[in-house]
Amino acid sequence: MTQQSTSLLVGLLAGISAALLLVSAGSPSSLSFILFAAAALPILIAGLGWSNLASIVAVASAMAVIGFVTTPQAALVSAVTTLAPAAWIAHLSNLARPAEEVGGPDGAVIWYPLSEIVVRIALCVCIGLVAVGLAMGYGTDFVSELVDIFVSSLKESNAGYQPTPDGIAEMKQFFLYALPAIQAAMWVLILLAGWYIASAIVRLSGRSKRPKDDIPSQLRMPRTGALALGAGVVMSFVGGGIGLIGWTICGAFGASFIVAGFAIAHHRTRGKPARGLVLWAAYLSTIIFTVPLAFFLFLGLFDTARTLTGTGSGPQSKP
Repeated sequence: MTQQSTSLLVGLLAGISAALLLVSAGSPSSLSFILFAAAALPILIAGLGWSNLASIVAVASAMAVIGFVTTPQAALVSAVTTLAPAAWIAHLSNLARPAEEVGGPDGAVIWYPLSEIVVRIALCVCIGLVAVGLAMGYGTDFVSELVDIFVSSLKESNAGYQPTPDGIAEMKQFFLYALPAIQAAMWVLILLAGWYIASAIVRLSGRSKRPKDDIPSQLRMPRTGALALGAGVVMSFVGGGIGLIGWTICGAFGASFIVAGFAIAHHRTRGKPARGLVLWAAYLSTIIFTVPLAFFLFLGLFDTARTLTGTGSGPQSKP
């Protein structure tokens, strides 16, 4: 079997797997979120371990299956939010260039920077969520209906819950801007975790082109990410659709800087006697109180860089 035919077969199987995960996630169950989050894995594995052709075929076949089983609109939403970003991330991860082009030693290879991969993940999330929001007509009416359904379900489960009209109005205003930010942050984390897991799986299989990134020492967001976050903050003070886009940008790039902040904490505690205790306390306090997220956000903001991963051999394609 030729390399091209292998890529076609792998892409077809990966696409069917991704489609089944997404369709299964549509049915209400306790595993829905896990299935939805894992849908990017087959696309990432196909692209990282085989070729761009495999990931493209995977995206196309997944869209075909989802469109046939559900609706074409669902297939398009899946492609914009999950399938296409996964294929793009896999493509970027396999890009490399000769090290001498950036002042490195002869014969070495520099891989696409991890920091830029994280920026592209955040950018893909922003574009995908904004496109879906425009298609769905996300706005005051949409959130109002959503909150009304949420409040009704709470009343059914708890008869003593009787919110005031002012309380419901405040809840609708909060969710209007909080949902884009929360969804963007969650989706950045999901795609980044998917990339990390898929990279580990491909390395274990021996098909990895890219060497393992030392995330604690290499994950530093570039200054372009800080500029994007600043633009999002400014836009968030504007009303209407621009404000909603701003909150989406804040959520996506804010989550990226928080992850970079945790990477810095891992790096700076290396070799310290109480490293395990400090890191566990950091993660536990974040989960319980969420306030420490601000500390890691600023830690990531105040340490920006563009780090490179280099090896002695590899493909000579340019990004």
